[in-house]
Amino acid sequence: MSRPLDVAEQVSGPLPELSADEIEAAAKRISGIIEPTPLQRVERLSALSGANVYVKREDLTAVRSYKLRGAYNLIVQLTEAERAAGVVTASAGNHAQGVAYACRAMGITGRIYVPTTTPKQKRDRIRVHGGEFVQLLAVGDTYDAAAAAAADDVTRTGATMVPPFDDPRTAAGQGTIAAEILEQLGHAPDLVIVPVGGGGCLAGIGTYLRERSPATGILGVEPAGAASMTAALVAGGPVTLPEIDPFVDGAAVRRVGDLPYAAATRFGGRVVSHASLPLLTATESAGGAGAFRMLMVDEGAICTAMLALYQNEGIIAEPAGALAVAALASIRVPAGSTVVCLVSGGNNDVSRYGEVIERSLVHQGLKHYFLVDFPQEPGALRRFLDEVLGPDDDITLFEYVKRNNRETGAALVGIQLGEPDGLSPLLKRMGEAPIQCERLDPDSPAYRYLT
Repeated sequence: MSRPLDVAEQVSGPLPELSADEIEAAAKRISGIIEPTPLQRVERLSALSGANVYVKREDLTAVRSYKLRGAYNLIVQLTEAERAAGVVTASAGNHAQGVAYACRAMGITGRIYVPTTTPKQKRDRIRVHGGEFVQLLAVGDTYDAAAAAAADDVTRTGATMVPPFDDPRTAAGQGTIAAEILEQLGHAPDLVIVPVGGGGCLAGIGTYLRERSPATGILGVEPAGAASMTAALVAGGPVTLPEIDPFVDGAAVRRVGDLPYAAATRFGGRVVSHASLPLLTATESAGGAGAFRMLMVDEGAICTAMLALYQNEGIIAEPAGALAVAALASIRVPAGSTVVCLVSGGNNDVSRYGEVIERSLVHQGLKHYFLVDFPQEPGALRRFLDEVLGPDDDITLFEYVKRNNRETGAALVGIQLGEPDGLSPLLKRMGEAPIQCERLDPDSPAYRYLT
C-alpha cells in the first residue's frame, strides 16, 4: 500500500518549524503514497468572474480530501516508541480518514474520536481505510467535544496524538498543496482561496506562498456559522465560540489552533465580513501584491456552490469542499487574473442533499415559510391558491399547527417561488387577502427547525 519507511524519516526531538523548506521536505515524504491532485481550469467560473479560475481537486485523493497529506506527513515521522504506543486523533471526519489510511499503510494501531454529527458516509469510510488497525469512537456533537475525549485518552494511555491542524507537521503536509499549485500552474497565481476550519491548511498554504510566491494574494474562507479564525483575528488571539452551526462539518470548529492563528497573523491583512461588505473590490480581493484576507460565507451560499459544481462540472464537493468556490460570488477580481480555489473534500453523504437543496433555495430567495390562519370553511384553501399564489409559485409544505380554534386553523405553509423577485408581489397579495399570513423570518429561532 505504501513504500517502506526509511530510517532517516524517523524523526525525534523538537518539532520542526513551519516553513517552505519543511513543506518541501514533507512533499518528498508523502510522494510515495500521495500523487499530485489535478489543477483544472473551470470555464463556467472563469466566465462568471472574468478571471482564469482553477480548482485544485483535493477531492480526488485516496481519502477524498487533502487531510491525508498532513496525517501521513506527521505519522511517518514518529519514532518507533511513538508508533508502538499507538496513535489517537479527533476529527470531524476527513482527518480521521487520513489517519486511518496512514495507520493501515504503516501497520500502526489508532483510536479515532469523531462527533456524533459526523455523517455516516465519513464514518463508514474511516472504517474502510483503517480496517483492523483503527477503533472509531463517536463522542459529543461537535469536533471540540471529540478533541477533549481524544486528549483525555492520550493522558490516560500514553498514546501519541495526531493533531488535525495544530501541529507544524500536519500543517506542512497540507502546505504541499501550494507547492503543487505553483509547479502545475507554471507561474504565480494572483489569488488562492483556501477554506478554513481549524486553520492548518491555511497555515501551510499561506506559509509556502509567503516564502515562494509573495505576490500571490490569499483569501481564507469560513462558514458564517463557525467563523473561529475570524473571531481570533478580531479578538487578537484564539477564542472559543459559544456555539456553531455544525452543517459545514469539515470546517465547524469552535476554536482555531494556536499555530494556525500565529501563522495567519504573520500573513498580515484583515477580516472582511460578508454582512458589512458583500462584494470585495479588485483591490480588496487580491489586495495588491500578497494581501491576506478572511471572508465569511453563508451556509446557503455554500449549498448553492455545491449544487452548481455537481450539476455543471460533475464535482461532488462536501460543504467544506465548496467553501472556496462559494466565495467567488462575494468577490471581484481583476479581469484576466489567475485564481485558484481549493476543493478541499468530496466526502458528502447523499442523504444530506435534501437539506443542501433546502438551504440553497432559501439563500437564493426562492423558498419562504408562512403561518397562515385559514377560516375553517369550504373553499378557504382554494381561494388561497387562486388569489394569493402566483402562476409559477408552488406549495412545498402544508401542515396544520393546531386545530383547537373553531373559527380558524393555523397552518405552516412552505412556498417555492418561480423567481426571487416574486416575493414582493406575493406579500402584497397576502396583505390584500382576507386571510391572516405571517412570514417566518429566516433569523428567527423557530426557523431553525425548518432548515
